[in-house]
Amino acid sequence: MGIYSGANLTATYTSLTEGNTPALGDIAFVGAKVYKFVQYKTAAGSVAAVAGNVAYYYAPSGASAGSTTAVTSDLSDSAGLGAGVLQSAPANDEYCWVQIKGPATLNTALTAGGDGNALTPVGSTDGTLDVSALVTDAICAYAIDASAKIVMCDFPW
Repeated sequence: MGIYSGANLTATYTSLTEGNTPALGDIAFVGAKVYKFVQYKTAAGSVAAVAGNVAYYYAPSGASAGSTTAVTSDLSDSAGLGAGVLQSAPANDEYCWVQIKGPATLNTALTAGGDGNALTPVGSTDGTLDVSALVTDAICAYAIDASAKIVMCDFPW
């Protein structure tokens, strides 16, 4: 993992070409936001990537996440741990950036919650977040303006 500058955050890549693409796990700092370079998986539910939707760390059949660079918006094939907000719409096995820190506007509304609430994938639906109900939930964002779908990202990386 390295710090990457000059990131084209909305680009998708079909393959990794040394020197021409970021490396998996690279981090880009852009103003008050931080991004991570990952590989997208449509997973068992064939959930397509949508820019502005939340992605979770990929864990087939809900098993423990074995990789911190493979993500999906299929909640049932995740470890229930948010990975970031997709910046583009990659196809299966393509590479892209997810936002992991800073303010973001989601494409899909929260399943529940109000301004200031801690958010988690637990209890949500594919591609979004829900209000945290338990202290054991994996918190990954906070609602800034829930009705406008604006959150403060704090995804683990």
